[in-house]
Amino acid sequence: MYNEILSFTQTQHVLLLAVSKTKPVSEILKLYDKGQRDFGENKVQELIEKQALLPSDINWHLIGHLQKNKVKYIAPFVHMIHAVESIGLLVTINEHAIKNNRKIPVLLQFHIAKEDTKFGMTYDEAVALINYMSSNTLENVIISGVMGMATFSDDVNVVREEFRLLKKYYDQLKETYFISNFNFKHISMGMSGDYKIAIEEGSTIVRIGSAIFGNR
Repeated sequence: MYNEILSFTQTQHVLLLAVSKTKPVSEILKLYDKGQRDFGENKVQELIEKQALLPSDINWHLIGHLQKNKVKYIAPFVHMIHAVESIGLLVTINEHAIKNNRKIPVLLQFHIAKEDTKFGMTYDEAVALINYMSSNTLENVIISGVMGMATFSDDVNVVREEFRLLKKYYDQLKETYFISNFNFKHISMGMSGDYKIAIEEGSTIVRIGSAIFGNR
């Protein structure tokens, strides 16, 4: 299944992010040996444990909810943080990026689903965050795009509508704030059950776990 998904994403020029949460090092190494280099984890503790045991050229993405007091543990090596949803978290990431002499790419997480349990900002909250960043010195974080999770639903129309909303947010932000900023280029949306719809609606990064590794 991995080879099929990889081939599809490559033809669409989309980054395949293998979500390896709860999966052992041995399973990750199997994909690594096939050339996979981008892996996503939801929890900081699991991420730092695996990073210490696996090859150094893996690009680790933190895709789950991130607490400010845990940023320091991943700041030395994390490739991208997908779930920035507050000014406070952005400031904390910048502080630890400075301490590690790094610039850390981040994505702004939007709440696009009809489920209240999912995290994310409104469009107005994202604008406030961007305005704060532009008026303060936060040079060690790179806003690289947006991220969102659709409703867990079999209704394709609901899912598609939510992905279109995230693409709309991305387009508005790009046009208004990042028109000449080539770092702002990613839309991280789509998982195992809906990644093809997400790609149709403009995704540049799909986060796929069970379709690659099997059910958890």
